[in-house]
Amino acid sequence: MDANAAQTTTTPRRVMVTGGAGFIGSHITESLLDQGHEVLVVDNYYSSTRRNLVHLLDHPNIEVMRHDVTFPLYVEVDEIYHLACPASPIFYQRDPVQTTKTSVHGSINMLGLAKRTRAKILLSSTSEVYGDPQVHPQTEDYWGNVNPIGIRSCYDEGKRCAETLFFDYRRQHDLGIKVARIFNTYGPRMQPDDGRVVSNFIVQALAGEPITIYGDGSQTRSFCYVDDMVDGLRGLMATPHEVTGPINIGNPVEFTMLELAELVLDITGSGSRIEHRPLPQDDPTRRRPDITRAQDTLGWQPRAHLRDGLERTIAYFADQVVT
Repeated sequence: MDANAAQTTTTPRRVMVTGGAGFIGSHITESLLDQGHEVLVVDNYYSSTRRNLVHLLDHPNIEVMRHDVTFPLYVEVDEIYHLACPASPIFYQRDPVQTTKTSVHGSINMLGLAKRTRAKILLSSTSEVYGDPQVHPQTEDYWGNVNPIGIRSCYDEGKRCAETLFFDYRRQHDLGIKVARIFNTYGPRMQPDDGRVVSNFIVQALAGEPITIYGDGSQTRSFCYVDDMVDGLRGLMATPHEVTGPINIGNPVEFTMLELAELVLDITGSGSRIEHRPLPQDDPTRRRPDITRAQDTLGWQPRAHLRDGLERTIAYFADQVVT
């Protein structure tokens, strides 16, 4: 199945996007509206902003609701993209108990809604379920190497528990679930203060401030442009009932933090210097998805090269952030 083709052959549906004012959520919302669907955006704006939706608010098929998913919600929908949860360390470590509640209570509430309405529901899980992996690249059958009591555990273990809940609802109620493990995603509408490496480097370079690299810069990540991520998530949602995942959605091309910093400096033409700082606790040393399952099941693979995606993202930040 081709992920892009799957998106264009369906009839209009009522779709709810939790976390729909967030970075990825707002792009999914826009894509769904472009395809003629009715979209209910649910967000409490804890780590997102209404600005991400401003250009969509006049669309006749959008409804926006301020709501915290840790409380039940009673609406009628056909599909649910469950993205609600702070995803950057700065935001999820600010209130770790609430982060865990969002992953666990939020998933219970959204799964209960899906059970009542018989809606398909997709969980935006994360590559963080693999922790600091001892298997490289990471395949979906790898159980991970996660610290259950560390400062990142609220997010890592919260998402692992959310996956457990999704598969238990599947086994117990035959619910139509889809679980996507999202790897590092970047692009326009990232928050400038979210603490993620791409936004950090870009904001620092544009402001002429030192580029802060934690550790020696040899740790790696694989960066997926947001348009490719949206295509992958929507392709997964369009799969038949028997396809549940988990499926890795990410770009398998691996870069060191030093390579990323040098690329950002090259594109921006910034004179910022590189400054090294101590490595944070439990920060993974390597991260790269095996996307064989996504390729075989969804007919999906990323298209955007890192330089091209960074150029678009830097242009966005230059227009939105730097005065």
